[in-house]
This record gives sequence, C-alpha cells and structure tokens, in this order.
Amino acid sequence: MAISRKVREQMNNSSWIRRMFEEGIELRNIHGDRNVFDLSLGNPLLEPPPEFRTELARLAAEESLGTHRYMPNGGFPEVRASVAEVLAEESGVPFTGDDILMTVGAAGAINTILRSILDEGDEVVLIAPYFAEYTFYVEHQTGVAKVATCDENWLPDIESLEATIGPRTRAVIINSPNNPTGVIYPQSSIAAVSAAIQRAEEKFGSEIYLISDEPYRKLIYTDAPYPFIFNHHPRSIVATSHSKDLGLAGERIGYAAVNPADPGKVDLMNALNFSLRTLGFVNAPALMQRVVANIQRATVDVDIYRKKRDLLYGNLTKIGYECVKPDGAFYVFPKSPIPDDIEFVAKLQNELVLVVPGVGFGTPGYFRASYCVDDWVIEGAMDGFSRMFAQANS
Repeated sequence: MAISRKVREQMNNSSWIRRMFEEGIELRNIHGDRNVFDLSLGNPLLEPPPEFRTELARLAAEESLGTHRYMPNGGFPEVRASVAEVLAEESGVPFTGDDILMTVGAAGAINTILRSILDEGDEVVLIAPYFAEYTFYVEHQTGVAKVATCDENWLPDIESLEATIGPRTRAVIINSPNNPTGVIYPQSSIAAVSAAIQRAEEKFGSEIYLISDEPYRKLIYTDAPYPFIFNHHPRSIVATSHSKDLGLAGERIGYAAVNPADPGKVDLMNALNFSLRTLGFVNAPALMQRVVANIQRATVDVDIYRKKRDLLYGNLTKIGYECVKPDGAFYVFPKSPIPDDIEFVAKLQNELVLVVPGVGFGTPGYFRASYCVDDWVIEGAMDGFSRMFAQANS
C-alpha cells in the first residue's frame, strides 16, 4: 500500500468543493468556458485593493538587508504590533503584538491551534453546517470531531451544543460569517455558545477553547458592528486570513489572535510558536507579512459582492427556492427542491450548473452556491435552476 489507510479514507471522503471544481474543469473542456456556470468554489473574484499594490511595490524596491531572512516564528514584531493595533480598535479589546501569531492563512492558524491544545482522542465540536475541511484538521491533529446542529435560521442550537460537549471536549469551532450559509452569528448567539461552554467547564472540570474562524469578517452587508467573541469567553482565539478581505487567497497570509484575558495565554503562545514551527510552516511568508502590516484597514470593494448576493439570492427565491438571506461571506445555502441533495446536484450538473451538496458541510438536504463569480455566470445559471425546480415540483 503506497499511502496510509487514514489518508486513503480521508481522500475518499474528501471535500465536495474540490470534487465539483474538478468536474467543472472537465465540463468546460467539453462545452466551452462560457457554457458552464460554475458556482462551486469560493475563489475570491475581486483583485486586491490599490493599497496592496502600492505597498508591494514599495517593499519590492527596498534594499534593506535581511528582509527575506528568518524572523521569530510568530512573525515580525512590528507586523504583529500593527495587526494588534487595528484589531484592538475594531474589537475594543486591548491587544498587543504579544497576543498575535502570524500564520499561513486561517487554515494554518487552525491547525497550529489544534496541534497546541489537543491530546490524542480529545474532541472538537463543530456546528453544522461547517467548513468541510474542519474534520480533516481535527483528525490530523489526533482529535475527534463531534457535530452539533443549528436552528432553521442557521444559528447554533444551544441544546444540541450542550448535548455534544463532553468530558474530552477541548474546543468548539464557530465560523461567522459562515461558510456555507453566509449567516453572521449575532452577539446573543456568541453569548449563548460561550455560556454553554462555561457550564460544561464547570460540569467536567475542564478548560475548553472557543475558536472563531473569521476569514469573512470584513465581507458583511449590514451596518451592525461585528460581534467579536473575546468579551464572552476568556479562553478564546480568532483564526483569520486576508484571503477574502484583501483578495489574497493564493498568498496564504493570516493570523491567530489569543484573548489577552486568557489565564493560560503565555503557555498557549509558546505552544503556538512551537507548533507553527514543527508543523513545517516555520513562519508566515515574510514579504506578505510586511505588505499586510500597513494595510489592515483596507478591503476589497464589498459592495460588489453585495450586488452579486442580491442578484443570486433574488433570482433563486423568485424561482421558489427556500433560502436564509446571507449577511456576509459570498455564499447562499438554499434548500434542495428534492430530499436528496447529491441527486439534485448531479441533475443540475446535467444543466451545466455546478454547486456543492449540503452533505459536504454536514447538512444534507441543502446546497451551496458561491456568488464570487462574474455576473454572467449567475445569470446563465438561472435557466438550469428554473428547469430543475420545475421538474422537482411537477
């Protein structure tokens, strides 16, 4: 056997997102690019804002010695301080650079966190629907994923969460704005999740981390302030990246922010630095650290994504699809018009429209469609969506 049984099993259960993306490549080769309407992948459409190119050009022209050498594993001190300054402004929490770890994207941050807090067999609670790769991150770091559910508005079901947390639980992962639903967990939900965690800590005599995965935090379409987790639970960590808000998915740059109020913060930061190094990341990319340090207040034009949301959501609901309107990210998560979401996605693929079945996010009976695509893709997909809905209801 050339590969491990564990990896073979994971590959067989691998991400539906990538599976559909690869199907899209095949269909485009057969039918042509303009005849396939691929809403399967959350690959940011918008290019980085002008501030990025200006800063990149400035740094590329610098001739300072040591610019591209190793730095402390957690990142350049001045970069961590810049990130902390802006995060403190946004959250109202007194962050310093000592609370920040620069990482290889949000995925790198989550894996580093899990490596630092999990012993073999420890449990991590996910709240469905969840980002499909979470289960693999947990397994890679010797943990066991357990799944709680949401209510009909895609907000955490606290009864389900409390029933899922057990004596081996070491973390709960939330994702807001959520992939795949686009729902933002309000302050009340964050408070309820945190209270459930604290009750479990008292019940089991344990310490449980609340990990918030926030790569879409600046892609929101409401005027309400973003509900940060830090004031609700002391053992809380944010993992985030600039893949979406700065359009830098391929540059793999993000950070982890540890709550300054965490009583175990010093040990945790030491563990994060060690885990980052020994997982093989070593450090986040030096050039990208320096670039994002001075553009923390910049974003892509969020209004473009807002208009695409309205275009896709409006057309789908006009056809008759049931869907909670997303307030962030760049996805919709409608109910499948037939019970079997995999069958629906396969039939829709015959119409040359690609989406991802809800089973890939731990929630069968739904499907995810991404609107970080050109408008012609959204508009061209509507005939297929209409035909499939009519067929399901005939």
